[in-house]
Amino acid sequence: MAISARQFEELQKRVSGASRKPAPVFAAAQRRKFELVLGIDPSLRGTGYGLIRLSKAAPTLVAQGTISCPAGWERSRCLAHIARTLRDVLKNNRPEVCVVEGLFYAQNLQTALIMGEARGASLATIAEAGIEIYEIAARKVKQAIVGYGAAQKAAVGRMVQRMLRLSEPPEPDAADALALALAFAHETGRAWLAGPKKI
Repeated sequence: MAISARQFEELQKRVSGASRKPAPVFAAAQRRKFELVLGIDPSLRGTGYGLIRLSKAAPTLVAQGTISCPAGWERSRCLAHIARTLRDVLKNNRPEVCVVEGLFYAQNLQTALIMGEARGASLATIAEAGIEIYEIAARKVKQAIVGYGAAQKAAVGRMVQRMLRLSEPPEPDAADALALALAFAHETGRAWLAGPKKI
């Protein structure tokens, strides 16, 4: 197969890397300063959400909660309820950015599919509003909040309570969502190589 001289030059540039623009070391989120950060911890029966306001002094709680769906509800009804409630949260609070937990590997395929449905409903609702979405691995969230990547939920909740100066720990799902928002603020404020991944 023959190629032209111009095609050969372009091929040489690609191979040598000359035609590529240097990739930024940090994600776009790290170049921007966000004030209102929404964390979402998707789950079919209990999707947690938490919104924080970032300031120079310390982050403060704006809103938090758990979108609960009774065990008797069919999955489609739960997904609609998650989307509808998140739309209300977005309308009432107008966050600038959203962060969700990164994908994990579940041993049970059925559980993974159901979690994926709840995650999809959440992501679609946020994307529909035109809000940037980032994800952070669960271990990184725990590392940023507790200092230990395999920390238990209770430890995460206590640290979230302390960091936001709350009178009591949030519900577990809301605490995980708030931890995501706090970890995002922590990561985007530091010059780390592996920042939050935009999705």
